[in-house]
Amino acid sequence: MSLFAPGRLCVKIAGRDAGRKAVVVEELDNTFVIVDGNVRRKKVNVKHLEPLEQTVDIPSGASHEEVAAVFKKQGFSVWETTSKTAAEKPRQKRKGLEKAGKAEISQEKKEKKKAKKTNTKN
Repeated sequence: MSLFAPGRLCVKIAGRDAGRKAVVVEELDNTFVIVDGNVRRKKVNVKHLEPLEQTVDIPSGASHEEVAAVFKKQGFSVWETTSKTAAEKPRQKRKGLEKAGKAEISQEKKEKKKAKKTNTKN
């Protein structure tokens, strides 16, 4: 049995999640394991982990929900993510519509000019 067998609690000592507790979920080979817990679930080099004496009872390849339940039972915090909600995109006015509006105004101006010319000639 390996030191980093599934269920082994450890502390990340390198990277963005350094200092946070994690549990080994799956052993990939002698160098890499998958961890989850108060860290993002990801593949980690065992050189970046400090094993603790504690182990928890989880199956190999356990889901995040199973790990979260065990961590909450032990009193540890768990890394929780929420889905981002897409904000409504700002919509630009179509240029064709603006031109159509300008065309109507320019048509009205032309008609007024014609009316003035005909009035002045009479």
